[in-house]
Amino acid sequence: MKKYFSLHLFIAMLIMVPQLGFSWGATGHRVVGQVAMNHMSKKANKNVLAALGNEDVAMVANWMDFIKSESDKRHMNAWHYCSIPDSGHYEGAPEEGDVNKMIHQFVAELKTKNYSVDEKFALKALIHMVGDIHQPLHVGNGADRGGNDVKLKFFYSSSNLHRVWDSGMIDKQQLSYTEYAKWVDVASSNEVASWQSASVMNWMEESVSYRESIYDIPEDKNLSYKYVHDHIYQVNLRLLQAGVRLAGILNEIYG
Repeated sequence: MKKYFSLHLFIAMLIMVPQLGFSWGATGHRVVGQVAMNHMSKKANKNVLAALGNEDVAMVANWMDFIKSESDKRHMNAWHYCSIPDSGHYEGAPEEGDVNKMIHQFVAELKTKNYSVDEKFALKALIHMVGDIHQPLHVGNGADRGGNDVKLKFFYSSSNLHRVWDSGMIDKQQLSYTEYAKWVDVASSNEVASWQSASVMNWMEESVSYRESIYDIPEDKNLSYKYVHDHIYQVNLRLLQAGVRLAGILNEIYG
């Protein structure tokens, strides 16, 4: 009976997983982490590696998605996203926090060494959330769960708009995260300086700026080569900006 129950519970969890909106997917978050390492100083890389217990930035970048299944971490679900209505402005974080609020909190904790949990927790969370806030649908309109409720087909398989941006277009490239990072990591020194000087609110506003084009989908709601062709440059830019900006923060704290 126990085995029967456990099997059905496991199957139910698998069915639920796509609804959770795992930001950028495993490959995307690791691309952000790898790009960050490419732009971190030797000192920052060494100190961050030590703080993470010899796991590098790319390999811990998915940690916040992996722990969603732990009941004592459910309060962290709201930390992956924030909302800005189509016709309004950011109204601040809810009581449980959001990605904007928690990025600021963990940057402050790492700088002051006054931790709500510990250094590794703050660092892993920050690494993940900098990636999250650059996924345009993680700055949602507050009406459709960041595109999760927009059901469609992606290359004739059932999906939703959020999943297409989290992982669909990235996985379609059939690249490892190191190959992908090499492909997108082409920022000029001027771009690096400009991106790293932008505020977290600027990052959010950038994500919102893609919203109109993201929701421009055909009437039959079947996304395939044309949608990928039209949007992959946006995906790649956001991955690159996230990595460059994460590097800037970690260089400041650990470099």
